[in-house]
Amino acid sequence: MKPKAKKEGLIQRFWGKLGPGLITGASDDDPSGIATYTQAGAAFGSQLLWSALVTYPLMVSIQEMCARIGLVTNHGLTGAIKRYYPKYFLYAILFISFPSITLNIGADIAGMGAVGNLLFPAIPGFFFSLLFTMLILYSVIFWSYHKIALILKWLCLTLFSYILIPFLIDVNWPQVLKDTVLPTVTPDKAYFMALVGILGTTISPYLFFWQASMEVEERHEKRLIVDKRNMDNMEADVKGGMLFTNVVFYFIILAAGTVLFNAGIHHVNTVEEAARALRPLAGDQAYLLFALGVIGTGFLAIPVLAGSLSYMIAETFGWNEGFDKKYYEAPGFYLTMGLSLVIGLLIHFIGISPIQALIYTAVLYGVTAPVLIALILHICNNKKIMGKYTNNGWSNFFGIATFLMMTVSSLFLLWYTLGN
Repeated sequence: MKPKAKKEGLIQRFWGKLGPGLITGASDDDPSGIATYTQAGAAFGSQLLWSALVTYPLMVSIQEMCARIGLVTNHGLTGAIKRYYPKYFLYAILFISFPSITLNIGADIAGMGAVGNLLFPAIPGFFFSLLFTMLILYSVIFWSYHKIALILKWLCLTLFSYILIPFLIDVNWPQVLKDTVLPTVTPDKAYFMALVGILGTTISPYLFFWQASMEVEERHEKRLIVDKRNMDNMEADVKGGMLFTNVVFYFIILAAGTVLFNAGIHHVNTVEEAARALRPLAGDQAYLLFALGVIGTGFLAIPVLAGSLSYMIAETFGWNEGFDKKYYEAPGFYLTMGLSLVIGLLIHFIGISPIQALIYTAVLYGVTAPVLIALILHICNNKKIMGKYTNNGWSNFFGIATFLMMTVSSLFLLWYTLGN
C-alpha cells in the first residue's frame, strides 16, 4: 500500500470512529457558548484562559460516564434515573430542564437570525430565525439517524473559524501563556458570574442526557456489543470531542480578550454586537468567520438541545424515541422537539436580550449541574446498574473534582450576589 493511501486510510478510520463524543463536544460551543466566552474575554481579557485547561479532564470524566451509562444500560440517562431512583428526582430534573433548554434554543435561534441580518441587512433577522427553525425541524423529522449524525459531524468543522481568528490579529502570546497556566482570580461578582457561566455552558446538563441517548442510538445503528474494544472506542471519541470543544472555547476567549478587551469594550449585549465590534478592530475576515461560526454552530447545537429534551420527555413517559424512527413511529418524541423549537422561536417576541438569555441559561446550568453530577457518580458506582463497568479510581477522582469545582464556584457567586 502506498504511504499516501495508507495515511488516507488511517484518517478515514479515525474519522469513522468519531461519533457521539465529537458531536456532543462540538455542540457545546453553540451560540450560547460563543456568547458566554465572548463576554468573558471582553470583560477579563485573557484572565480566564486557564479555565479551558482545567475543565478538559472534568468534561471528559462526566461525558465518559454518561456514554458508559448509555452503552451498558441500553437506556438514556433519564431512563436509568427512572428505573433506579425515586420519581421526584426525575420530575425535578424535567422541571428545571424544560425552561432552561427551551430558553437556550430560543436564544440560539435569535442569535442566528441576528447574525443572518448582519450578513444580509436588507432581510429582517426574524425571517432568518424562522427559516433556520424550519430547516432544522424538517431535517430532524424527515432525515434518517445516519444522515443526521453525518451532517452534524461535518458541521463540527465550522468551529475551526474561531481557531483561525487569533492568527489574523496581533496577540500578546507571552501574556496568553501566563494566563493559560497560572490562574488569576478576581474576588467579585462579575468574575464568578463569568466563571460559573463558562462552567455551565461547558459542562452543560443537557449534554449529559444527549451523550447517553446518542450512545444508545449508536449501539442500535451499528449493532454494537458492550466489550472492551467498543468501550475503548467510546473513550477515544469522548476525549477527542471534548478536546475539540475546549480548544475552540479557548480561542474564542482569546479572540475576544485580545480584540474587545484591549479596545475598551468590556460588555456586549447581543451576539451581533460582538460580531460587529470585531469588524473595525480585527478586520472583515475575523468578522465574517465569527458570524458564519454562529450560524454553523446553531445548526449543530439546536438539534442537540431539542433532541436531548425529546429523549428526556420520551423516556419519562415511556414513549417511542430516537432519530432512527419515523415520525409516525415516535410522534411524542418529534412533537416535543417541534414544540421546543416553536417556543424557542416565539421567545423572540418576549423582548429578552439573546445574550442575557444565553448567559443566564449558562449560569443556571452551572448551578444545577452539581446535583446531576452527584447522581451520575452514584449510578456509575452502582454495580446493580453498571455491572463490571463501574467507575475506576480516576473516574471518581475527576468526577468528584468536577462536582466540587462547580459547587464551590456557584457558592462564591451566591455569596457575592447576596453580599452586594
